[in-house]
Amino acid sequence: MANIIDMPKLSDTMTVGTLVKWLKKEGDVVKAGDMLAEVETDKATMELECFFPGTILKIFAPAGAQVEIGTALCAIGKPGEKIDAPGAAPKAAAAAAPAQKAEDGGQKSEAPKASAGAPVSVSSSVVSPPASVSGGRVKISPLAKKLAEEKGIDPSGITGSGPGGRIVREDVLAAAKAGTAAPAPTASSSAPRAAAPSPASPIPAEGKLVAVSNMRATIARRLVEAKSTIPHFYLDLEIDAGPLLELRSQLNASLEKDGVKLSVNDFILKAAADALDRVPAVNCSWDNSGQGAIRHHGATHVSFAVAIDDGLITPVIRNTDTKTLLAISAEAKALAKRAKDKKLTPAEFTGGTFCVTNLGMMGIDRFCAIINPPNAAILAVGATVKKPVVKNDQIVVGQRMNLTLSCDHRVVDGATGATYLAALKEVLERPSLLLL
Repeated sequence: MANIIDMPKLSDTMTVGTLVKWLKKEGDVVKAGDMLAEVETDKATMELECFFPGTILKIFAPAGAQVEIGTALCAIGKPGEKIDAPGAAPKAAAAAAPAQKAEDGGQKSEAPKASAGAPVSVSSSVVSPPASVSGGRVKISPLAKKLAEEKGIDPSGITGSGPGGRIVREDVLAAAKAGTAAPAPTASSSAPRAAAPSPASPIPAEGKLVAVSNMRATIARRLVEAKSTIPHFYLDLEIDAGPLLELRSQLNASLEKDGVKLSVNDFILKAAADALDRVPAVNCSWDNSGQGAIRHHGATHVSFAVAIDDGLITPVIRNTDTKTLLAISAEAKALAKRAKDKKLTPAEFTGGTFCVTNLGMMGIDRFCAIINPPNAAILAVGATVKKPVVKNDQIVVGQRMNLTLSCDHRVVDGATGATYLAALKEVLERPSLLLL
């Protein structure tokens, strides 16, 4: 009997996944460890791994379909082997119709609907074939493909630096900067047109409706849930960032020869973890079991917000309090790159006990962040601003940074939150403590 590959649960909040594209086709011989398809979850785009050797006998879900967890994707077995029909057919992706309608100038184009219990095969009339290179397709990540479309670049002329020669975001950016990439085929050529209009395309006077991705839909749902069910309150504190900036400048000067550059956020992450060790009552979560309980976390896992194309994600630095500033810096940079490439694994963006979000690098002086459940608090970091301050009864130029702590009042009281901010202020204003 053939083995059925189902849609796996690839993140803690995932209920459906979008089948971005198949990397194999019916009739292909596969082995355990081969990558079958690219699946977009509510967090990232991941590759679906094969666990059974054999031949792909049937593909049940077309590219672009939204598939519920546990729904059959394909059957793998011996040629001619009996295939059990899947229990339910996947739904066509909601994004397909609006995107296609906008691209085709208003002409209706829909994926064929599948009746319940009936297998669905990939149809060339619905799924545009990828550009042809060695092996019949361009090996390119979804993020890189989208970027190439936006910049009007033909990816078939780019050499990939990712695993197995895959083209990643950096390859497209490098090709665009060097001007070595060929332009993408025009609409009159035989190459398939982009599935969605470029962001630069004019918006009609009556406006347009754009379907959201799984990630954006999940962000919307979780933010509404967080803001509606968590009693937020906010504590605001301004600190002297001068000592931190001075130490950072000194360390970067000595580390420059090693190609290392510490960011302000690296110091914030380390300081946030040290302050949690001093005030562990903030390193907690509300537990809805029974009449309610407070879960005290035995480890300090600080996450940080990373903006990506379709929203944001919060990679986690585990056991942050036990790591050096240099180790945190290296890990944060690696996680941020993987996040932008949509290559994070579930273990890399789940399990955080506290979160830091920094818009200071974008010139925002101060802001209030929404708590990321199940955390009990989130720290919003604003820009460092030069302003007159009173020091030793004299008005001098100071380097000031604003920190705002959003707290879950079920877990953290005002005094507890204030104690945490005081501990954080002490560490940041005496940053040499972070090097101990």
